[in-house]
Amino acid sequence: MAIVTIVGTPGSGKSTLAKMLATKLGYKHYSMGDLRREMATERGMSLAEMNQRSESGEEDTDTPVEQHLKELGQKENDFVVDCRTGPLMIPKSIKIYIDADERVRADRLLHSYRIAEEAHSIEEAMAMNKARVESGSMRYKKYYDFDPWDTKHYDLVLDSTNTGPDELLQQVLEKFPVLQQ
Repeated sequence: MAIVTIVGTPGSGKSTLAKMLATKLGYKHYSMGDLRREMATERGMSLAEMNQRSESGEEDTDTPVEQHLKELGQKENDFVVDCRTGPLMIPKSIKIYIDADERVRADRLLHSYRIAEEAHSIEEAMAMNKARVESGSMRYKKYYDFDPWDTKHYDLVLDSTNTGPDELLQQVLEKFPVLQQ
């Protein structure tokens, strides 16, 4: 029985790895980013606009999601979640961090469904990624005194710049054989 939290920079491949790992292990998969996007859509705004509301103190849009994450960690086992505050909200989890070169990440997101309509160049995608990281840093520091980009919080740190999802999955399984028991 295990819980795996996967944290990473925008475009690093955390969602892809989380889905692949959950499928491989027969675990459930949760995405707090998808949950936040749903919340934003329900409110008739973009994720960036919703994040701004939280940054400014106009509305705390983070705590409900983080509370949901914390409750998942208390009630369930055998799941993989991609999120930014996993190590904090589910300290008993296996904690994985993934990053990649900023240009590679921007290119991935430029060609993804998430920001394809918003960014029209690598430079715009890089700027959007930078803004997302800064927004997360500000909000998580403000609400939790937590820096998700500090790799000291993690049991395994991966770089997906030149490593594909299958190889990353293999690295996780090799590092944590307990997941396959």
